[in-house]
Amino acid sequence: MAKTTYTPEFKSKLVLELLRGDKQLGELAAEHNLNPNMLRNWRSEFVENASRVFDESRREKEMKRKEQILESEKAELYKTVGQLTIERNFLRQCAERYIGTDFEEKHRHQKG
Repeated sequence: MAKTTYTPEFKSKLVLELLRGDKQLGELAAEHNLNPNMLRNWRSEFVENASRVFDESRREKEMKRKEQILESEKAELYKTVGQLTIERNFLRQCAERYIGTDFEEKHRHQKG
């Protein structure tokens, strides 16, 4: 006999119905052709893990906040790199204009 698996959504729906008191455990189990013990176990597991919902949401918010900070820092770094590239290109153009296009080679010979 194949074991039936139920989706988390289905389990949650039934447990919430049970917790709201819309139907009795036996009535709900019979309506969905389930063993009452299975439904009882789902309810216990649901209640035991209820606090995780708030932990997860807090963790998710913290992760989003950190991602926003990282994106902001990344944008600032790109801005800085762009500015430094512009400055380097400007200085290169000035050096080529006043020293000549072979200014880098002349500079190397002066060091060595």
